[in-house]
Amino acid sequence: MAYSFATAQADRVFDEIRNSSTDSIYIAGGPHPSARPAECLQYFDYVVIGEGEETLPGLIRSIGSGDRDPADVKGIAYQDVGRCVITEKRPPVDLDRYPPFSVDGLKGYIEISRGCPYGCGYCQTPRLFGHRMRHRSPEVVAGYAGMMRDVRFVSPNAFAYGSSGQVAEPGMVQALLEAIPDRCRIFFGTFPSEVRPEFVTGEMLELVKQYCHNSSLSLGAQSGSQSVLEGIGRGHTVEDVRCAVELCREYDLVPIVDVIFGLPVETVADQQETLDLVEWIIEQGGRIHSHYFTPLPGTPLEDAVPSPVGRDVNRVMGQLALDGKVTGVWEAGVRR
Repeated sequence: MAYSFATAQADRVFDEIRNSSTDSIYIAGGPHPSARPAECLQYFDYVVIGEGEETLPGLIRSIGSGDRDPADVKGIAYQDVGRCVITEKRPPVDLDRYPPFSVDGLKGYIEISRGCPYGCGYCQTPRLFGHRMRHRSPEVVAGYAGMMRDVRFVSPNAFAYGSSGQVAEPGMVQALLEAIPDRCRIFFGTFPSEVRPEFVTGEMLELVKQYCHNSSLSLGAQSGSQSVLEGIGRGHTVEDVRCAVELCREYDLVPIVDVIFGLPVETVADQQETLDLVEWIIEQGGRIHSHYFTPLPGTPLEDAVPSPVGRDVNRVMGQLALDGKVTGVWEAGVRR
């Protein structure tokens, strides 16, 4: 039995395995097991670390043969006499060799990219998938897009498609969008993808307007404080965010901007700067999706303590949410 799960589901999954009465071999994978294999091996027989497309079939073949040493399977963890053994790391997979979703009836978003060259302290993406972006080719993406009417994508930074992730390659983005069948409605740079603000240029937005059905663009700002952005290794400026929002409005796109409150390097003054940015974005016609910082295993900030959100910031964010201009959460222990 194979489980893939993130930290938020870990306790529930552990309870389910602990209370199971089946005589099964349990395999764990996903963000939480990849970051904490030793913990998961208290409940599971094996852990797949990172990407599973090649590792899981290899592990299953090893289990099925009965006489193979699991140490021969790259990219897993297992217990040997109570000791956590982690095997040799497996190279990144070639995404073109694997479908982005099941083709047997289940369809979803098309994953076009993996990996990220940026080192945001709260994020698991580069630790799971590497610090260089990899992409499915336009031809392969187009083949899966042809199964859909509305086409949406998964990418850490949609506007970095076709590149290493550090610069935009408009020609590659255009090749991708042109390859998708005309009958499809394309939504690019919208949830579940987002776009880094410094990648928002007139050239990229021209492509969106020419080929896509977007009425909005999802941007990752995370903070309105430059010192916080530098402290978490975000790699862009507050001014980049403002310029991206203004360009979106110029091209008649609604910017939907992610922010994070409670970052461990954040002061009350920093929170006020983020709130000022939030209010400015709303004045420009944008919308806000807010998060409260959650320490994730395997990240530089996994042991950090979230900062409490100031009373004034909490009050204003609450009012903006009541007015329908903010979604998400901005304080501990709250679900909206």
